[in-house]
Amino acid sequence: MWQRPQTLFLIVSIIALLIALVKPIWALNADEVLTPFYLKQGDSYIYMPYAVTAALAVASVTIAISIIRRYQNRLLQLKLGALNSVMLAGFMVCAVWFANRLMEGGRGKVSVWWVVLAAVAVLSNWLAMKFIRRDERIVRESDRLR
Repeated sequence: MWQRPQTLFLIVSIIALLIALVKPIWALNADEVLTPFYLKQGDSYIYMPYAVTAALAVASVTIAISIIRRYQNRLLQLKLGALNSVMLAGFMVCAVWFANRLMEGGRGKVSVWWVVLAAVAVLSNWLAMKFIRRDERIVRESDRLR
């Protein structure tokens, strides 16, 4: 299980998402910061609707962990991987949409680290699904030879 490349890619995706959860998405200054959990404006914290981004990231981490644990059922892994891709897409769309709304008029900037971490998570998930498909193809070809 741990020696398989898809497991390693899913672990990279999990780590990237967990780091992205604590990094700011957008910042104007120290008083105005958007993280996946909240928008900080001065002394106040606004959680909704910004916490949807964090919820999607946590759901994606949970799905990635369950993909790793279901190593004996590759078809289920592929289905969960597709669901994980949808969650990752929702995570990125929410973050970009909230940051875009806050950047109206050229205010603030998006964190480059956050964008890189989100891209690494998506790419790692895609590569993991590619290796799971490859394993399934190898198993099906070996069944035909019997």
